[in-house]
Amino acid sequence: MAAAAASPSSGKEALPAALGSASEPPRLFDGTTRLYICYFCPFAQRAWVTRNFKGLQDKIELVGIDLQDKPTWYKEKVYEQGTVPSLEDNGKIMGESLDLIKYIDSHFEGPALLPEDPEKRQFADELIAYANAFTKALYSPLISKADLSDETVAALDKIEAALSKFGDGPFFLGQFSLIA
Repeated sequence: MAAAAASPSSGKEALPAALGSASEPPRLFDGTTRLYICYFCPFAQRAWVTRNFKGLQDKIELVGIDLQDKPTWYKEKVYEQGTVPSLEDNGKIMGESLDLIKYIDSHFEGPALLPEDPEKRQFADELIAYANAFTKALYSPLISKADLSDETVAALDKIEAALSKFGDGPFFLGQFSLIA
């Protein structure tokens, strides 16, 4: 499988088709760094955004996985947990989106995703620790088609308050970072 290419006229990345149960696997462990994702999975999107923010589209190949028709080879040969995202790099496979983000940030060139300022770094670590709880609170009513719960409203209030902590830019830590 060729790495996803950018269209010179649009500057947008051409996304490869998501691989399903009838798809052959890419050539595994051939020295290519690959990020396995599902395009609509918020956890996979975090790693995907990290790859793109750091400008690694030519260094980390994107491999879409169809989670509704998951290829058996993905769990058998790539990532035994069967979840996305996962990263193939230097002959090993890693998973868990936050771990992958930190790995990509520390092992590849590009802008740093965590601030050097100690106060902002501590705040970033607190928000990162809260990220999974927030995502669950936000997506649970969407998936179940239920009304917003008190838990969801409280999660949104906490994030809104976090946005106002640092006033030196439009993102949580002022400038774009791991926690945007």
